[in-house]
Formats: sequence, structure tokens, C-alpha cells
Amino acid sequence: MALAAVTATWPFALRAQEPATRVVGLLGSASPEPWAKRLQAFGDGLAETGYIEGRNVRTEYRWAHSQNDRLPTLAADLVRQQVDVIVVLGNTSSALAAKAATSIIPIVVRIAGDPVQLGLVPSLNRPGGNLTGVTTLGVEAGPKQLELLHELMPSVRSVALLVNPSNPALADAETRALLAFAKGRGLELHVLRASTDRDFEEAFAHLKQVGAGALMIGADAFFNTRNQQLAGLALRSAVPTIAPYKEFAEAGGLMSYGGGIATASRQAGVYTGRILKGEKPADLPFQLVTQLEMVINLKTGRQLGLAITPSLLARADDVIE
Repeated sequence: MALAAVTATWPFALRAQEPATRVVGLLGSASPEPWAKRLQAFGDGLAETGYIEGRNVRTEYRWAHSQNDRLPTLAADLVRQQVDVIVVLGNTSSALAAKAATSIIPIVVRIAGDPVQLGLVPSLNRPGGNLTGVTTLGVEAGPKQLELLHELMPSVRSVALLVNPSNPALADAETRALLAFAKGRGLELHVLRASTDRDFEEAFAHLKQVGAGALMIGADAFFNTRNQQLAGLALRSAVPTIAPYKEFAEAGGLMSYGGGIATASRQAGVYTGRILKGEKPADLPFQLVTQLEMVINLKTGRQLGLAITPSLLARADDVIE
């Protein structure tokens, strides 16, 4: 009888020794479907540190569906839920909303701009607070994107930049950097703005009005969830277009140049796992995705009637036929 009593308690004893499920709060500026790849990559990073969804970690999702004005409320809700870590996998407004919502709960972000310039951390090497993460340097890649467009079309002197005014910190940083760079190259840069789907048609119409011969798409999470729509409009308008992320070229856009979102999202997952294990965000340097990739959609180039030089094709990391 004593042996039976002891045996009966074993399952309860084993369950008592199992680690408690940790809770990650994910603040998303878009919606789940367009973010499937980055969510998978984030999960892969978590798994590298021993955290598996449904086993020892659970994710609370809060989606803004491209309505940035909802982000502060959603971030505050995650704080009320007392999640262990808040994660942002894109969108500067999301990172700023999370930072404003708590100075206690650890925050891991994946953003496109310079986190110091954006006011997220005082230093890359020593974040010093409750926030750290990874940047794909989308803003910093802008001048190189403009150079690539100019190399492709050296006769073009007027270029347009599409930014999202509902993400002002990122839009302003991109605009300042590219206006200065374009002026130094003797190029005219027109800034177009779109924060909803219905704004795109107006933006492309304005592009024609100002006579811009090429278009740069800003490093904004909203644009990255509208790759097919933007690629289609660029082709219909017969305007060569470059974006920061390869998903644009894969969706039919002409070119992309920048850091990989999936790579950065996986790194964010690793950082999240390390924080769940007890490390402090203040001690985790902000990571930079320094391996930038160029993708050229040769099929789109032919449709636009462009002669893409062999030297440009040879430097591409991927050429879509």
C-alpha cells in the first residue's frame, strides 16, 4: 500500500519539476498572414535556445492590422497581461509604443532604422535599459538603393521616395538621409506618402505628375505587406522601382537591396530566449544585420524594356528569371 501511494504521487512530482510556461507578448503592426515567414524564423530562434511554442513558451499576439494608432493601446494591454517579454518584429512605431508602455518588462525589437537615432537606446553596444534587438539597416541602405537605380538608369535625374506618414520616426529619418544624399549627387528627390491601400493610386499618380523616372519604396512594415500590390502598380506605371527587402522582387518588383527580415527575426528569437533564461536586455548589444543582399527580377526588367548590364547582374545575390 505504501509503494502504491508513492507511485501515485510520481506524476504530480514530475509535473511540479517541469519549468513553468513563459509568455511572450508579440506586438504586430500588420496581421499574421503576411508575417508568416518572420514568425517562423522567430520561432526557430526561440527553439535554438530551448523554447518551443506550446511546450514551455506561449505567445500572446496583438495585431494592429496596419493601423499604427492602435499600437499604444495594444502595447499597454500586453503590459497588463504581465508577459515575460514583449517582442516587435517590424515597424518603428511598434517599437516606440512598446518602449513607452513599460520600462520594466524586457523588450526585443526587429526594426529597419538606427535604434540610437530613433531614440530607442542610448548606445548599440550598451543599450542600458529594458530594450534591445536587431536592425536590418533599412534606412542606412537607402543611399545604396538610390545608387543602384542611378546605375541602372543614369539619364534619370528625378526620383521618388514612398514613405508611410503614420510611422513618422522612420519616414522622417529616411527622408532626411535620402534628400541629403540625392542633393549631393545632383538628383531631385520627390517624397510621396501612403499609409493606407487607397493612398497608393494617388501616390503613383503624383509620381507621374512630377516626372519621376524611378521609385524607391521606404523600409516600412506596411509596404512590406503590400509587395504584390506595389509591384503591380510599378509595372503598370512603367516605373523602375527598388525596395529594401527581397520579398518585393519575389512579388514582381524590379529590384531589392537590404538586410533579410527572416535572418533578423531569427536573431530576435535567440535574444528573446536568452532573456527568458535570465539575461538582461541592458547587457545584450543591439545587433546589426550587415550582410545585405541584392535581388533583381530580370523578367520585370524585360517587361519595363530595361537593359540591365552584365556587371549589375553579376553583383546580384539572386536573379529572378
